[in-house]
Amino acid sequence: MNECRLVLDSNVFVAAGFEPRSASARLLEALRQGRCRMVWHRMTRRETERVLRRIPPLDWQRFAPLFRPEWEHPAEFDLTPFGAIDDPDDRKFAALAAATRSVLISQDDHLLARRDELPVRVLKPSEFLAELMRGEADDRR
Repeated sequence: MNECRLVLDSNVFVAAGFEPRSASARLLEALRQGRCRMVWHRMTRRETERVLRRIPPLDWQRFAPLFRPEWEHPAEFDLTPFGAIDDPDDRKFAALAAATRSVLISQDDHLLARRDELPVRVLKPSEFLAELMRGEADDRR
């Protein structure tokens, strides 16, 4: 299998936190097992931590180990090409995926509604898991 690189929207962590048998939770388990790597940037990590800390039943510490230092993308990236995404908070995830040639995993309607127009692959967790099970998960566009 080719190396699969993923950028995870914060809603994937929220879904996994609330439903341990969800596609989002299974996807995080695949990351823990090393089947893929999660590329992150300080802005996406900060956003995910902020969201998880605002929802009392969720525990940021449970997910923090997935943000492995060796998977960080420290370079800046351009948000400008992603202005068509309605929610400005979602633009950084798409821009990071584009900068790192990663697949963006999200359940966000703002991103999914524009996925055919974006220069990155945007998949729901269940769609990505189906590809992973078939052995097709990689960074193709």
